[in-house]
Amino acid sequence: MYKTIIPSEVAVGVLQAYIQGAVAPRPIAFASTIDQEGNINLSPFSFFNVFSANPPILIFSPARRVRDNTTKHTLNNAWEVKEVVINVVNFDIVEQASLASTEYEKGINEFVKAGLTPLPSLQIRPPRVAESPVSFECKINQIIELGTGGGAGNLILCEVLAMHIKEEILDTKGMISPQKIDLVARLGGDWYSRANFDALFEIPKPLQTKGIGIDQLPTNIRTSKILTGNNLARLANIEYLPQLKDLQNLITSKLPTENSHQTAQRLLAEGNLLGAWKVLLEE
Repeated sequence: MYKTIIPSEVAVGVLQAYIQGAVAPRPIAFASTIDQEGNINLSPFSFFNVFSANPPILIFSPARRVRDNTTKHTLNNAWEVKEVVINVVNFDIVEQASLASTEYEKGINEFVKAGLTPLPSLQIRPPRVAESPVSFECKINQIIELGTGGGAGNLILCEVLAMHIKEEILDTKGMISPQKIDLVARLGGDWYSRANFDALFEIPKPLQTKGIGIDQLPTNIRTSKILTGNNLARLANIEYLPQLKDLQNLITSKLPTENSHQTAQRLLAEGNLLGAWKVLLEE
C-alpha cells in the first residue's frame, strides 16, 4: 500500500514536511552574506548541493517563509551584494549552525549570536566561518525565483572563486577524509544525520569495469531467499563469472549455523567479494 500525496491537495507546510522527510539526508550550506550597509548575516540552508566542477557551481535555495510569504535576510543580501561564502557544517559546529537559523532582526550578526569566528575572505566581502572545515568563497551568478507564494524556492547559483580546506581533515593522500571532516546533514523535522564511523560505507563504482548484471547470475543465486538485492548487485558488479578453480586459494570460514548463502552474505558485508563467490560456487 502507498500513501499518495497530490501537492495541490495538501497544505504547503504538510507537503514540505513530506518532501524534507523523503529527500534526505541533505548537505547544509552555512551561508554568510552581507548587505549594502555592511551588515553581516549567517544562516544554514539544507536545500543545497554541488552541480558542476567546470565551472565550479554550488546552488542553495532560501525559500520564502510558508507562514507569511516573507523572504529571508540571506536572499535579500544576495540580491544586494552578489557574493556569498558557503561554509560546510560538521558535527563540531552543528548546534551553533542551528542556533544561527534563529530569525533575528535585520542587522543582528549571527556570528556573534552563535559564538563563531569570522575570518576575512580573500576575494569577496562576506567573511567565512573559521570553525568550518571547508569554506567556499563564491560570486553569485544568478538568482532564479521558483515562485511567489510561501514556500517557493530561490535558486542561488554560486561560482566558487576560492576554496579553503583545513589541513587537519586531509588524509595521507592530501584528499578530504570523510571520517575526519565528520559532516552532518539534515533530514525531516528536527532530525540530523552524522556521516562518520559506522554510518559510512563504500560501494565500488562500475566505471572502469562492466559488471555482468544480476540477470547473468546463476539461477540458484539470483533466486536466493537469503541474498538481498544489494547482495546480488555486489555479486554482479564483476566483469565475468569467476571459476571455482581460480578461487581455491582463498580462505573462507562458515559458522556452524550458517548455510552457504548466509556465509556469502556475511563475507559481502566484510567486503570479501571473491570469498563470497567461492562459497557460492562450492555449494
